[in-house]
Amino acid sequence: MLSLIPLFPLIGFVVNAAIGRRLPKAVSGGLASLAMLASFAVSAMLVWQLAGMAPDQRVIEQTVYTWIVSGEYGIDMMFRLDTLSAVMILVVTGIGFLIHVYSTAYMHEEVDGEYARYFSYLNLFASFMLVLVLGANLVVMFVGWEGVGLCSYLLIGFWFRKKSASDAGKKAFVVNRIGDYAFILGMLLVATHDRILSFDFQRIAAAVGPMPTETTFGVLSLATLLMFIGATGKSAQIPLYVWLPDAMEGPTPVSALIHAATMVTAGVYMIGRNAVLFSHTPDTLMIVAGIGAATALMAGTIGLVQNDIKRVLAYSTVSQLGLMFLAMGVGAFGAGIFHLYTHAFFKALLFLGSGAVIHALHGEQDIRNMGGLKKYLPITYWTFLIGSLAIAGVPLLAGFFSKDEILFETFHRGHALLWVVGALTSLLTATYMFRLVFLTFHGAPTAPAGSHRHDSGSHRHDSGSHQDVHLHDAPPAMAAALIVLAVGSVAAGYIGIPHALGGHNLIGEWLAPAFMAPGEAVVAHEADAALELSLMGVSSAIAFIGIGLAAFLWLKRRDIVEGLAQRFAGVYRLLLNKYYVDEVYDAAVVQPVRVISQEGLWRGFDVKVIDGAVNGTATFVARSAWMLRRLQTGSVRAYAGSVFIGVVLILGYYLWR
Repeated sequence: MLSLIPLFPLIGFVVNAAIGRRLPKAVSGGLASLAMLASFAVSAMLVWQLAGMAPDQRVIEQTVYTWIVSGEYGIDMMFRLDTLSAVMILVVTGIGFLIHVYSTAYMHEEVDGEYARYFSYLNLFASFMLVLVLGANLVVMFVGWEGVGLCSYLLIGFWFRKKSASDAGKKAFVVNRIGDYAFILGMLLVATHDRILSFDFQRIAAAVGPMPTETTFGVLSLATLLMFIGATGKSAQIPLYVWLPDAMEGPTPVSALIHAATMVTAGVYMIGRNAVLFSHTPDTLMIVAGIGAATALMAGTIGLVQNDIKRVLAYSTVSQLGLMFLAMGVGAFGAGIFHLYTHAFFKALLFLGSGAVIHALHGEQDIRNMGGLKKYLPITYWTFLIGSLAIAGVPLLAGFFSKDEILFETFHRGHALLWVVGALTSLLTATYMFRLVFLTFHGAPTAPAGSHRHDSGSHRHDSGSHQDVHLHDAPPAMAAALIVLAVGSVAAGYIGIPHALGGHNLIGEWLAPAFMAPGEAVVAHEADAALELSLMGVSSAIAFIGIGLAAFLWLKRRDIVEGLAQRFAGVYRLLLNKYYVDEVYDAAVVQPVRVISQEGLWRGFDVKVIDGAVNGTATFVARSAWMLRRLQTGSVRAYAGSVFIGVVLILGYYLWR
């Protein structure tokens, strides 16, 4: 039954793509949502079956067919469900279903054909993501890996008539291709290693497990580094993170799907899936941890000054993914996946909540033009507040448990400097998230000044401040998704209560076998309860300090913020313009490639050399033919004369010899 999990959304895609424009909107959106619900039901049933097995035997496999055969070597289209992929399929199908339901109301203004096209893309995206997480080998994973890249292009550029949306889709596609090229090289290096010779994850783990850890940067280190470069593309880490903020040009539910439960978590999942391999390459793991920490801090500083409600959340996603890679890099694979799981709830909630705000304000996205929305949008406000508290790491909410485990594991494993970066990132997260809450929902309503950015192609327009329009809270379908995700943002962390609080880290125990070589025993590590409680207190204090700082600066003394922005205008512009990374890439990469392509390869080599050679040959033949054609006059006397001259020349040649 494993193949049914990606098959149901694939069927939804085929139906909506083929006949969706002839179906009523309720049928088109309902069919897509029903496909995700069916996939979630099968996933839950199989995970329940998996839970009933012995901990060291929790694997369900299905070989769909033998895909590639060359002599004795073959690659199967094979799905495998274990404890790690079980978490992923529940997240993808469960939260994916809620996003589909939310979309039925959010996208209702689209015309019938566009509405069906949207849901066909959404279903196809979910299907490819499920192939990615269920794939039993690197090749099947790569099919899903490329598929979500394609669908991200289609969904980000959904309103393709808007140039910024089509450009953002192309940017996401090209940047991901760079990472994917490295990923291909990495997986080929793994599969051709003389001790491995396989793409299958279990065989790779079984072969690498007995091997000694690489003390120098060897072949396995190079392979894992290349695979990690692929992960930086999919999961938006330095240097390939630049596509993700621009992905905000797509519909808001797309942002929730890409940034919460699916595509951006693919890189984190890939490292977790190959945990045994990465554990044998400590040099690569330190690079992973360093890049993750740097990305988390950098994105946090950028998010502190952004004014677009969705871009704040986009940089928040980049930052939280950095924390997940930090966990993976220090070897705390379970903590990284735990944060991936909790993050899916509160980040999907925050994006969908921002969509409800944008929907109510008829396309307005600038938080400087908002304010005072709390009393008009109560459901949106309270659910958004819960998501913000969770991501800030406030105790007893989901984000607290997973983020605290990452920070504790980082410090406990001897990486004090990385812990400081993670703690500073947590402070920034709490600050910029509650800056967003206070500017959007608190204070007095603010009239828009200047032009607005719109979360659509052309069908939503703002005619003035939100005091002048009828404000409405989220419709029932949208509100239901927000409430369910808010409950998850509170309760999801309780499957990982640390031992220091007298709990039982169920998710850690559940995931542990997935990070071990086959047959390897899971070793329980005794945690330092006193140290964990101390660090927990520090991280909790950081969350409250960040919230208090945001309240002071953006509720009480906004003049201080304005003064700091003027006093440190250079730093403010640097952060507002995202460290000018896009401009540097444009000057250092895009424009040189464009000049070389246009002036060198096209106008120079292609036009002058290639076309010149072809055209020159044609010209030579034409002129030669013209000379020969002059001799073909049709006159018998001319022909006789030419024969006579030829005979004389030949006889003269022989007589001369």
